[in-house]
Amino acid sequence: MAVSALQTWEKVLEYASVPLHGTMSRKIRKGVKLQINEGKVYEDAVLFISDLFLRVTEDSDGLSVNTYYDIDSIASIRTYSSKE
Repeated sequence: MAVSALQTWEKVLEYASVPLHGTMSRKIRKGVKLQINEGKVYEDAVLFISDLFLRVTEDSDGLSVNTYYDIDSIASIRTYSSKE
C-alpha cells in the first residue's frame, strides 16, 4: 500500500474517533457509526490503528469481540452521523 493511502485511512479513522486516555487506541465518536468495506456497521467500538492492521473492539453479550482488518485490504470506509 502506498504511504499516502495509509495516511488517508488514518485521517478518516482519526476524524471518526477520539483518543482513549492513557492508550494508543481510539473510541468511535458519539453519534458516529463506521463501516469498513461495506461490511458491519460499528458504533461504540474502540479502534487500534497500526501500519499493518486495524483492530475494532466491541462488546457483545458480555464478551469483548476483536475484528482485524488488513490495512492493505481496506477498500472503503464509510461514516454515518446526523446532520448538524
